Amino acid sequence: MSADIIDGKAFAEGLRGRVAAAVPGFVAKTGRKPGLAVVLVGEDPASQVYVRSKGKATVAAGMESFEHKLPDTTTQDELIAVVEQLNADDRVDGILVQLPLPKGVDEKAVISTIDPAKDVDGFHVINSGKLAVGEEALVPCTPLGCLMLLKDRLGDLTGLDAVVIGRSNIVGKPMAQLLLKESCTVTIAHSRTRDLPAVVRRADIVVAAVGRPEMVKGDWLKPGATVIDVGINRVPAAEEGKTRLVGDVDFASAREVAGAITPVPGGVGPMTIAVLLRNTLVAAHARAGIGAPEGL
Repeated sequence: MSADIIDGKAFAEGLRGRVAAAVPGFVAKTGRKPGLAVVLVGEDPASQVYVRSKGKATVAAGMESFEHKLPDTTTQDELIAVVEQLNADDRVDGILVQLPLPKGVDEKAVISTIDPAKDVDGFHVINSGKLAVGEEALVPCTPLGCLMLLKDRLGDLTGLDAVVIGRSNIVGKPMAQLLLKESCTVTIAHSRTRDLPAVVRRADIVVAAVGRPEMVKGDWLKPGATVIDVGINRVPAAEEGKTRLVGDVDFASAREVAGAITPVPGGVGPMTIAVLLRNTLVAAHARAGIGAPEGL
């Protein structure tokens, strides 16, 4: 029996719709639209695509989009000055500095400059710390999107065994903190975990965010497990000169064992921008001193 497919694209569309539906209420109370500023440094093609899609999604949700495109010769001090201007701009509720940054620019220094109240990526150490101790915070978009898909699929996660493969600050660590907050029993596994298949095999929930194509095999999984595949890897396709996208999970073999699984593409990916819009609206409400929007 094949696993159910978790349709992240459909869930993301619903979330974006709920965000858009809540924006007029904010405008009515404050007299302005929520604003998201995205800063892009350099000419990285993938980053340019992400920034374009974020801008379109922001406008489609009824929000203001502020794009700042800087040359790859931009110094760290110049970039920090732009961030500080956005911190001071009352029209801006969310600031996102597109990563990766050019060589010679310290990502930590730039991220630490962002006002934590406008840190819609959830990467600032203050937001990371609040998440770690269970306080309300702006949470990184991808792990929060994963949690939404899990709760939609499973409902109450209390007591479930969860394994997060990967320990990055962007996905692995915040994902583990979110699952702990839901009263899961959480293991963070990584490249140095001994007998990784055995660790994964005991999990009711597996979140794969390790950046290695199709690493997690079907025989690693507990029958009926729910699998969230965060990986996006480009590998050679059967046709010469072509490539295809795959996750960190071997989808074909995993689908024969899992109870439910996210595909790549069409699983976690669409959730990231949808949650970014949600975080921007939540940040706007907090900055305006009005209650958080319901249903988000």
